[in-house]
Amino acid sequence: MNLNKKNRLVYSVLMLLCVVGFWLFENFYTPATYSNPDGNSEITNEELMLLPQSQGGNIVRHEFFTLSYSEPHEQAEWVAYFLEKSHLTYDDRKRPYFIEDPKVATKSADWRNYKGSGYDRGHLCPAGDRRFSEYAYNETFYTSNISPQNRDFNAGVWNRLEMKVRYWAKKYGKVFVITGGVLEDNLREIGDEGVDVPKYFYKILLKGEGDDIEVIAFLMKNEESKLPLEKFVTSIDVIEQKTGLDFFEALPDTIENKIEAKVKTTGWKF
Repeated sequence: MNLNKKNRLVYSVLMLLCVVGFWLFENFYTPATYSNPDGNSEITNEELMLLPQSQGGNIVRHEFFTLSYSEPHEQAEWVAYFLEKSHLTYDDRKRPYFIEDPKVATKSADWRNYKGSGYDRGHLCPAGDRRFSEYAYNETFYTSNISPQNRDFNAGVWNRLEMKVRYWAKKYGKVFVITGGVLEDNLREIGDEGVDVPKYFYKILLKGEGDDIEVIAFLMKNEESKLPLEKFVTSIDVIEQKTGLDFFEALPDTIENKIEAKVKTTGWKF
């Protein structure tokens, strides 16, 4: 064998090994966990009072957000967290891999279900809300925190709403956020595990306390829209009807009934 043929053979073997290695890494490598081993995963009384009902009872508490996982739909039916002014930093974080949530007992969907689907791995608790800490940022890349979103929707009107939420957190000091896809029967599914694609997404915000509680709720179709955000404001009652969930069930009935029936933007500066 002459030298040129030998070099070509070595090069071909190396290329084959690289391809095989990349395929194995892409399809089988999964980091163990992103959670802070010294972190606090206890739900505070303040947060407990504001969490929605969990239809499946599969509530998972991470250090920086809480979720209720729906195994039939292979995603969270809701994700809830406080967003404070102090959380809003511009720290540069290295984007990690999406990995399965080790705290979901029924196993959260593998990120590979999204490959080739045409849908984004849409964050529910945005990574941009959690730049203040490496652990906080990385936790948002658990697959329990993502849902299939139309790419233009994810980068468009949904992103506009996420930025508005940060604006309100900065302006008012702290807001409580509940968000998720509307999970119902007969949705389109993607991937080997059958991850459902919501037709609608919602986001509910609360600020203040006691008699000074104010809420605003949004319901958006999973598609891009150029309409102003005010056009998507709805009542919590409407979102409850579509999702089958009971929001703010731990609040006194007088407060719950007052805040859930109204469609209002008063107190939320656009």
